[in-house]
Amino acid sequence: MKTLSFAWHYLWSRPLGAALNVLLLALGLASITFLLLVAHQLGRAFDRDLAGIDVVVGAKGSPMQLILSGVLHIDVPPGNVPLAAVRELEKHPMVASLIPISLGDNFQSYRIVGTSTAYIDLYHAQMARGQRWTQPMQVVLGATVARKLGLQLGQTFVGAHGLGAGGHLHGDSAYAVVGILQPSGSVLDRLILTDAASVWKVHEDYTAQDDEDRAAMAEEREITLALVRYTTPMAALTFPRFVNTSTEMQAAAPALEVTRLLHMLGLGTDVLRAFAAVLLLTAGLSVFIALWSAVRERQADLALLRMLGAPPARVAALLLSEALWLGLLAAVLGLLLGQIMTTALGWFLQLDTSLLVGGWVWPLELAWVPLVALAVSLGAALLPAWGAYRVSVLELLQGR
Repeated sequence: MKTLSFAWHYLWSRPLGAALNVLLLALGLASITFLLLVAHQLGRAFDRDLAGIDVVVGAKGSPMQLILSGVLHIDVPPGNVPLAAVRELEKHPMVASLIPISLGDNFQSYRIVGTSTAYIDLYHAQMARGQRWTQPMQVVLGATVARKLGLQLGQTFVGAHGLGAGGHLHGDSAYAVVGILQPSGSVLDRLILTDAASVWKVHEDYTAQDDEDRAAMAEEREITLALVRYTTPMAALTFPRFVNTSTEMQAAAPALEVTRLLHMLGLGTDVLRAFAAVLLLTAGLSVFIALWSAVRERQADLALLRMLGAPPARVAALLLSEALWLGLLAAVLGLLLGQIMTTALGWFLQLDTSLLVGGWVWPLELAWVPLVALAVSLGAALLPAWGAYRVSVLELLQGR
């Protein structure tokens, strides 16, 4: 304990140099923390929100856009598909289940999703209060929506056209809150769920002039996409090709598109990883120079310690303890900076409300950060500590 106390006071005897070394090392560790947090949160989000979905069927366009808009709900969909075509697809022998998804409106930037109650079952969500909808124009709120907007059971609201703020209000069609879901950590937490018929009713009531218009619109109803689960894994080889070649729709495999997305993200993380390595190397070199200089500057102190009976190992341990303090301080600061960077990214890209990136989480992978900090700081101190260990009392007193 005395050695650690001496090392702490020695470290801050040069406050500017110590602060610079801590900051350099912390920046490299913050970059590593940021990469670990983003990788962990994205991987967790993809595993959570894509579970139970074998393929997504929707309008032709970008397959990745179809996944991001219809599964993760962080993009706009490429278009709509005829309801009749989806119902025909539901009869395909390779389709075990099909969940319709209709998008188009929002309430204060939270999406109103027309679907079936099977969508709730897909994520094993439970009701916190109220019940599921039993008729059109009833909604079930995700936990995040209810908390952020302060909506309660029995309240009503009107949606706005579009998936973002600023659309015109459907003032003649009010939704009634009949249920609120428990937090599930899934995409459902930030959605407003209702029956698919609600979406058709809102838009048909807005545009129809008479009963004849309503009948015509009923025959031409559309949905945005469908979430499909196969009867057998072998369907993954033939079903997407069937949809893409035999229908006006496209089939996007979530696993394939997420792999492509992670590959594209990997190009950026490689650059950041290299940047972190350069920072750590620079920090290690700075710590080495500081401790090597400290051996030469503190020769009188080291000589006094040796004359008072301190063995060479105690002198070397003093320098190693100083490096230990540097590593611990940098690890704490690096973890905090990494968390702040991740939270800032989620806020800046509006990913915090999407549950992809944001918030403060502490996965087990972060245990590598203090280990790297100690490895760099102690590694940089080995040679100076060895030099102090080998110097004799006579040489120290002579100031060599």
